[in-house]
Amino acid sequence: MTQPHIGKVVCAIIERGTRFLVARRPRHTSLALKWEFPGGKVDPGESEEIALHRELMEELGIRVHIIERLSPVVHAYPDFSLELVPFRCRLMAKQEIQAHEHVDLRWIGIDEVHDFSFPDADIPVLEEYRKMLTSGGGLC
Repeated sequence: MTQPHIGKVVCAIIERGTRFLVARRPRHTSLALKWEFPGGKVDPGESEEIALHRELMEELGIRVHIIERLSPVVHAYPDFSLELVPFRCRLMAKQEIQAHEHVDLRWIGIDEVHDFSFPDADIPVLEEYRKMLTSGGGLC
């Protein structure tokens, strides 16, 4: 039996200077205690961008400016599959970020990612992002 496909999941690489935000999943969830980019499922009839804005408001209480969409990643975990759609973003103004659904938040640099355990679907996103940074695509 094949695992259920949960559909599109959007995530935000929220940049601040040379760092970006990662969030740690709660212990009681799938992929427990993994670090991830904040985001969530795209609801039926919802655009990827609207879903991203909604999820970031729900999870972190923030508004962002979307810089660009990166390459989607289709990944199958043992119990579900998804299409992860990443976006580079920056905060719209100075805002207090609140961890409504995560157990920890950190601002890290691309060279620190090896210190954090990410879900497998996030690895190609991190690789594309690293290539973008080293080729002069730079942080905002």
